[in-house]
Amino acid sequence: MASDSPASRSATQLRLALERDRSFDRGSFVVSSSNRLSVAAVDRWPDWPGGLLVLVGPEGSGKTHLALAWATRSGARLIDPSHIDVARLPAGPALLENADRFTADTALFHLINRAEAEGGLLLTARSAPRAWTTSLPDLRSRLNALPTAELGVADDAVLEGVLRRFFRDRNIRPDEDLIPYLLHRMERSVPAALAMVARLDEAADASRRGVTRALAREILETLDNGSDPRA
Repeated sequence: MASDSPASRSATQLRLALERDRSFDRGSFVVSSSNRLSVAAVDRWPDWPGGLLVLVGPEGSGKTHLALAWATRSGARLIDPSHIDVARLPAGPALLENADRFTADTALFHLINRAEAEGGLLLTARSAPRAWTTSLPDLRSRLNALPTAELGVADDAVLEGVLRRFFRDRNIRPDEDLIPYLLHRMERSVPAALAMVARLDEAADASRRGVTRALAREILETLDNGSDPRA
């Protein structure tokens, strides 16, 4: 049974606070060969063709981080798909995440049409606009012509950078051999890196051990067996 002592509760609250306070600033985004061209495309704002860009990439590729960093720089409004009114579209630059799952075709059509005049529109998606489903012929033609920037699967440079940042965010100094060990064995995504650091932090806290390669091996073996040590 997990301890419910004041010290345990305090450690848990600190971990949760650190997770909530993850930084999405541009300076903490790790640039490597897998994403350099896409980062450069985003950074070319406000000189996007037609004021538009679609940032495409798999889950965990850094789309949200890069998009939110752009929103901070541009002063863009974050569009809430569940509360969008075609008659009251936001003025100025705008960010719409998961645009490939956005079902309000008319609203998307109007957002695209006014992007250049309003200072820019950034869309994020897991698939290219040509693959998005729509029943509006005019929107179909616009989607097919949208400029895109594609983020690849996180490479070793990105994963090492985010692992070091996540450890630093938790004031953890891992053993020198830990990160190379993780890079060859963990799932290759930013969310997986965050989850691994959280598991290591919690396991080290619970067992009063250091964050070491041996501890990582135990966690990976538990995950391979189909169970989560935090459950």
